[in-house]
Order: sequence, then C-alpha cells, then structure tokens
Amino acid sequence: MPKNITVQKIIGILLHRLPLIIASGFLVGMIFYIYTSFFIKPVYATSTMIYVQNYGKGGANQNATDDAEDVTATSPAGGGANDSNNAVAQKIFNSDLAGSASLASSCVILFQNDGEVTQWYDGCNVTMKENTFYITISVTGRNPEKCSAVANIVAEKCAESFHNRFAYGTIGTIRKAYTPTQPVSPNKKKNTIIGVGVGVLLACLISVLLELIDTTIKNDDDLTAIYKLPVFAEIPDFESSGR
Repeated sequence: MPKNITVQKIIGILLHRLPLIIASGFLVGMIFYIYTSFFIKPVYATSTMIYVQNYGKGGANQNATDDAEDVTATSPAGGGANDSNNAVAQKIFNSDLAGSASLASSCVILFQNDGEVTQWYDGCNVTMKENTFYITISVTGRNPEKCSAVANIVAEKCAESFHNRFAYGTIGTIRKAYTPTQPVSPNKKKNTIIGVGVGVLLACLISVLLELIDTTIKNDDDLTAIYKLPVFAEIPDFESSGR
C-alpha cells in the first residue's frame, strides 16, 4: 500500500539520514575535485588589443580639410588663419570614429579569413571581436607561453595584412598579450561545489525513495494509516530490549 508522504515526513526522513547525506555530499565533492585536478587538462587564456583608424596619424581626414577652408581671413590681423586651420585640422570628427568602427568590423572579417594570419594560430583557439575601432584578439590553449606568443604574432600579422590591402588608415597595438599564470578552466572550486550539491541531492532522493518502497510497519502510526483503526496498546519486545 503506498504511503502518504507529507512535507513534514520528508523533513523527518532527511533529518534522520542527515549524516549519510553529509557524507554523500563530501564523497561526491571529493570525486569531482580529484577528477578536475588530475583528469582535465587546464586551459589558459590571454589577449591583445589593436586599433584601426580610417585616417592618418596626423589626425584629420578630408572632412577636416573641408572645414578648414571655411576658416577665412576674418581672424585677427597678425594672428593668422593658419593657427585656426591647424586647430581645426587636429580635431577628430564623428565621421572619423564612425568610419574607423566600420573599418574595424571589416578588418575582423578580413583577418579571420586571411591565410597569412590564420596560419600562425598554431593549434590555439583564436577569436577576434571589435568594439568601435578597437579589436581584441583572444587566444586560448593548453600552453600559456604559446598562447601569448600566438596572440602577439597574430597582432603583427594583422598589421601586415592591413597595410598590404589598404592604402589609407593606420593600425597599431594598444596592449600586448601577457603569459597567463593561472588557467581559466577547469574551475576546481566551482566543480567541487557542484559535486557536493550533486551528492547531497542524490542522497536526499535515495532516502525518500527508500522510504517510499519500504512496506514494513515501524510504529503505531503506520498501523493507523493502513487499517484506519486506533491502536489501544503495545506489547514490548523484552528480548530485543535486553530485559
């Protein structure tokens, strides 16, 4: 006959088997930790950042030149219109930033499909992502020294690819890749916590399942639940009690 399991009864079952549940969580957590430490190879990650601009190092594009022509000889005598022209020519216009962002997006597609760049990946996982006119080159792999070397040489090859295909604009490195000292995965602490959680959950489920399939009568409450009759007295077992 199926038992009537209530929340209170489940809590009682779990409290009764609490030592077993704790031991199960500890054991499974240790298994996860050992597996993570000795059977999963660590993965290292590093990155370098480059920039792309659609104008020269002088800082101005054709828009600046056009605006400079609007500055006429109305400047004070002796001061000179040249000073005003230089001030205008040294501004970075919104069109420069928008054009550089568009160029960077195109360069990411170019670099990812240029054999002169991809041949230097050397078995590492290389991704490129642009943010405005900045391009971040991220490298992951098993060897930390190789990761940093690949990231830096890929940045150099990207600059060569840029200069070979564009007659205008500039490209440069903002940050070189460093050699990582700690792996990004696996996360031993996270995996151990997951293992503890899995062990506790399994122990709780097994405890409740054992209670459901257990059909033995343990106390007067079981008799009342099965036969719907009150229990008036109990006969003690003197032999098992040692009396």
